[in-house]
Amino acid sequence: QVQLIESGGGLVQAGGSLSLSCAASGPSFTYGAMAWFRQAPGKEREFVAAISGRGGRTDYADSVRGRFTIFRDNVDSTVNLRMSSVQPEDTAVYYCATRGGDTYSRAPGMYGYWGRGTQVTVSA
Repeated sequence: QVQLIESGGGLVQAGGSLSLSCAASGPSFTYGAMAWFRQAPGKEREFVAAISGRGGRTDYADSVRGRFTIFRDNVDSTVNLRMSSVQPEDTAVYYCATRGGDTYSRAPGMYGYWGRGTQVTVSA
């Protein structure tokens, strides 16, 4: 059974930086693609960034490309999201997710394991 635990959320001023981390346990992590999604109040969960199982490929939503960086450490079983130049519209609960195999997806339904989320609040 894969378990994902996010950390690193908090309050940050617009223009600042924040790093999120997701610690994974269980055998699937070593080969599974990972992704970050976010959900703001009253909105649907949306794709943020993804990384392939072996870390060779990444994908970003247009809204965060150039500002956010996703990277993983398969030795420590973590996936991280470095957020810079954050804006109030980045305020949301951020979730990490994983699926079997090397290929990532932008669709939340393609991920079988989810963390409980960590709140990120960006003040203007």
